[in-house]
This record gives sequence, structure tokens and C-alpha cells, in this order.
Amino acid sequence: MSKFSFKQFAPFAILMIVAIFALFIPLLPNFDEGKYSGPDIAFILIAAALVFLMTPGLAFFYGGMVHRKNVLSTMIKSVVAAGVITVLWTVVGFSLAFGDTIGGFIGNPSTFLFFKGVNSGAPHLQGGSDLTIPLSLFAVFQLMFAIITPGLVVGAVAERIRFTSYILFIVLFAIFVYSPLAHWTWHPQGFLFKMGVLDFAGGTVVHISAGMAALAGALVLKRRKSHLEHKEVPPANIPYVLIGTGLLWFGWFGFNAGSALSAGSLAVSAFLTTNTAAGAAGLSWMFFDVARGKKPSVLGFCIGAVVGLVAITPGAGFVSISSSIFIGAIAAVISNLVVTWKQKTSLDDTLDVFPCHGVGGIVGMLLTGVFATKTVNAAGADGLFYGNPAFFITQLKGAVIVIIFSFVVSFVIFKLVNLINPIRVSEEEEELGLDASQHDEKYSQGTLLVEERAIYIEKNSPLTESIS
Repeated sequence: MSKFSFKQFAPFAILMIVAIFALFIPLLPNFDEGKYSGPDIAFILIAAALVFLMTPGLAFFYGGMVHRKNVLSTMIKSVVAAGVITVLWTVVGFSLAFGDTIGGFIGNPSTFLFFKGVNSGAPHLQGGSDLTIPLSLFAVFQLMFAIITPGLVVGAVAERIRFTSYILFIVLFAIFVYSPLAHWTWHPQGFLFKMGVLDFAGGTVVHISAGMAALAGALVLKRRKSHLEHKEVPPANIPYVLIGTGLLWFGWFGFNAGSALSAGSLAVSAFLTTNTAAGAAGLSWMFFDVARGKKPSVLGFCIGAVVGLVAITPGAGFVSISSSIFIGAIAAVISNLVVTWKQKTSLDDTLDVFPCHGVGGIVGMLLTGVFATKTVNAAGADGLFYGNPAFFITQLKGAVIVIIFSFVVSFVIFKLVNLINPIRVSEEEEELGLDASQHDEKYSQGTLLVEERAIYIEKNSPLTESIS
């Protein structure tokens, strides 16, 4: 039995303390069924489930692209966020994001502490209009966004970040980056919301924040040994990437269409713009590669489609379906060029999270400022393309604020985590692979099949028979 370590015991102890405290939260009656729309409840329940599906989808998407010895460690870092953020969101995260505002910058942590009063809460947020769904359903829908956001950061720091340090990063990121941004952008009293910034489903809150955190993490953790030695790391399982892309694309319908928060025409429009942008971006990335002399690749289409999904997210309910073709196609080209530029630098963003999610989110926010139209959503504003440069400037200001805030705070968090617990694995652990060094597990699918096939061929070849 290993020697007792306070650092090893601390996560379990904290979870048990939280679990015990939860027993003493006063029970309140459930919401009044008569206040809400049954069809809207059914729609958002399905949308929330679809968004949750994106997290294992992301695990497959990332897991398929890393080295075989790091597949499991990469996948679990995406999926473990479902546990960490669920508990944190219930305890204080939802309050920080959507509790009674404190100056438009953060929610009061006591408003919904341990989900106190969420089931019986009024069907609106402070200063907002009434919801047609229970506050508890709104809370769980927003939880799914909070889960996947830190999971996106994994791709930038894959193959070298210590698992326990990553868990601590998730907690601090959710409290000090994600929750404030959600409050600024989506709370009716949030300062970006009141400034007129439009982010339909998470261009700033999810993608720019994750992209800038990814950039900060790559800078703090520095380069992998394989990156320093300019070794090509072959993807472990490209079919995994295809599966992940399909799950992400499918789940994104809940991500964007569900953000309408009701089963109406706005949700239909968001669904269509989402699908159209993804298709256009996947083709754009692939065809742009071909135009530059490369062969059309599976990875290229998959990555491009995800970039399109990222780029359309902020404007999914504000732009026309035809505009979404342009948004997807242009975002894919810009992200592709940034990836090419990044490969010529010393930046080791393992799976190009910053070029794809960070840059894709920025492009999406700015193009929302260009192509948003009241024809699609009366609650929105006309963009630059329709003669309103003021709204484009508002989107630009909002994007710049989020970029600076997300990068600076995430950089500080990574540095702080490194002081508490070394954030990077040792050179020996990196060489061994994080599956074995961090989890005492190994990814063997494929390898065993290849070895068994080789043995079979060797035993049954004519040469073997003639020798015997």
C-alpha cells in the first residue's frame, strides 16, 4: 500500500464534504406544471441530452488524433468534466452564472447555492422575461455548455498535462472564466448583454474562452519532446475522429437550436444555419487543401466541419441560412491558414484548439456583426451588411474584451495550478505515455488485431508450410 499523501486524499475529502453539506439544503416543492409549455419542455430536454452527447463526441474526436499511447488519457480529460462540472454547477456554478447580478459582472453565489430554490424558482432570471420552461430545465441545459467548454481545452495541452492538475484547472476555469462570461453574455443584467453584444449559443462564452485558454495552456506547458524533435505523431485512430465529428455535428443541433429555449421557428432557423455552415466549412477546408496541392483528407473534412459549427454558433439564430454558407466557408479558410502559420512557429497547441475554436469563435462573432438581420430574429439587430456598422463595432468590442479576459485569467490559472501541483508530467512519463503513467491503462485496440493477423499469416503462409 502506497504511503499516505494529503494531495492524493484531498479531492476525495472535498467531494465528501460537499456531499455531506448537500444533505442540509432545505427541501422546496417542485415547480407548478401549469406555468410552462409542454412542447418546449420536451424540446429542451432533448436539446440538453444532445449537448451532453457532444462531450463523448469530443473525446472520440480528440482521442483519435493523438498518439496511441495517449488515447485514453486524452479521452478521459474530456469526459471527466461531466462529473466535475456537474457537481460544481449544482453547488455554486449556476449561481455565479445566472444568480442575482452583482454589478453586471458576476452572479450572487448564494442565489442558487446547492440548487436551492431552482425547482420552485420563478420562471425568469433577474430582470428577464418569463421562460416557458422551468428554471431547473434551463439550469441543466446551461450545465451541458459548462461541461464541454473546459473539455475543449484538452486538445491544446494533450500528451503532457498531469491529470490531477487538469482537474484543478477545470474547477478554477469554471469559476473564474466560464461563469463570469456566461453572466456577462447571457444574463439579462450582464454587462455585455446590456451593451448589445449578441452571442446566440456560445461564440464568446464557450469557444473564444476555450480557445484563449488553450493558447495560454500551450504557452505555460511549453513544447512536447516530439514537437521539439520535429517528429510526426501519427493519429491513433482516424475512424474515431469520424465518429467524434458525427456525434459533435449531431449534438450541435441541440447546442444551437436548443438555445432558442422554445420549440418555434427560431429553433428551426438555428438548426438549418448550423447544418449548412458545417457542410460548407467541411468542404471549404478540404477543397482549400486540394487547391494548395494536397490530397482530400478525412481529417481535413472533419476539422473543417467542426470549425463551421464553431463559427455559426454565435449567429445561429441571428443570420440567414444563405449567410451561413459564407460564414462556414470563410471561417474554414481562415482557421486553415492559422493552422498553417502555427505549424511554422514554436507554439505547441497539440490539436489546434486555438486556430479552430479560438479563431473560429472570433470569426463567428465578427461575422454575426456583419450578417445579423432582424428579418430572422426581431430581438436582434441588423449587421454591417445591412447598413448598421454600429452593431459590428459592438460585436468587435465584445470579442476583444472576451479575448483579453479569457487569455489573461486562464494564463494566471495555469500558473497557479503549477504552483500547487506540477502541471506537466516528467520526461519519463511523457515518453512512456500518459495512458500508462497517469492511469495505469493502455489503449490496445487495433494493435492486438494487427499482431494476431501477423501471427495468423506467418503460421499459414506457403513459405512456413514448405519449411515445416
